[in-house]
Amino acid sequence: MRTSRTLPAVLVALFTVLTLLVAGCSSSGDDDAGGERVVKTDQGDVTIPAAPKRVVLLNYALAGYLFDLDVPVVAMTPAVTDGEHEYDDAWADDAKKNDTQFLPWSNDGFDMETILDADPDLIIAGGIGFPLKHATTAYDRLSEIAPTVIVSGDLTEWRDQYKFLADDVFGQPEKYTEAVEAYDRRAAEVRDKITVPAGESAFLTFTADGRAFVSIENRGLPKEFASLGFRPAPLFATGKFEPYTEGGDSFALSTEQVGQVITQDTVFVLGFNADVTSVNELRKQPIYAALPAFGKNQAYDLPFWVQRSDYDEAMRMLDIVEQKFTDTK
Repeated sequence: MRTSRTLPAVLVALFTVLTLLVAGCSSSGDDDAGGERVVKTDQGDVTIPAAPKRVVLLNYALAGYLFDLDVPVVAMTPAVTDGEHEYDDAWADDAKKNDTQFLPWSNDGFDMETILDADPDLIIAGGIGFPLKHATTAYDRLSEIAPTVIVSGDLTEWRDQYKFLADDVFGQPEKYTEAVEAYDRRAAEVRDKITVPAGESAFLTFTADGRAFVSIENRGLPKEFASLGFRPAPLFATGKFEPYTEGGDSFALSTEQVGQVITQDTVFVLGFNADVTSVNELRKQPIYAALPAFGKNQAYDLPFWVQRSDYDEAMRMLDIVEQKFTDTK
């Protein structure tokens, strides 16, 4: 009799345990598919939708990653605050498919009303320079509109930014791994083909009004060139210069400083957010014509977009380096 009375109780208990296990599994699956994810940022932990439907992006330079990850970007700030706003060729098709709209912004900050009107369920911001400065300043207001993830200014290279966005924010680590493997293979090919000019290099960026900035050697563009065998000059390491803004990737030089500081054998010239000048144009100015790199014909043009390249742009940059420094004789 004890057995006949105990057996139903055991079955009831077993059924209860199984029910709880199934419910737990179902709950976990919901979280992965359409629940929430917690992202660690410089501003603290941010709870975001695991599968956001309407993402607003407040840094044009980060767009390539989001479109590569198939993120539904409904609106974004353009590369420049005025002038024509265009999609980058690398992700134009994805932007058109998403009907991604441009949001106004200025050197003073973002337009909160238009961000609110975009009705985001997630805001991605930060990166380098003014987009980072504006995002950190407006973080509390942005967070009132939607969960806001600011890409840290410490993430100065495309690998770091892509890893954070792919792994931590959007849960697609395999996309990042594939990208890095493809880049490393291509970089190795280029490194084996090119002949790197002797001596140190400097990277000069010019604004439309002619102001000169030097890229900081241990981050971003110069660091990518270092991985290909170039030797970026340790100018920022001297401690004599400050970034043009907190989290910036370059520092300003006055006209008088150019001749004193840019004494390297090789100089790369590019524009800030647009191709505003060239080596040939600078050669018309005595201060630049007198630089050692110009005298040795080792001053080279680069397109403006290499300054803060994403993965797709970094791959295109490798093609440019290969073309410029492969000996075809």
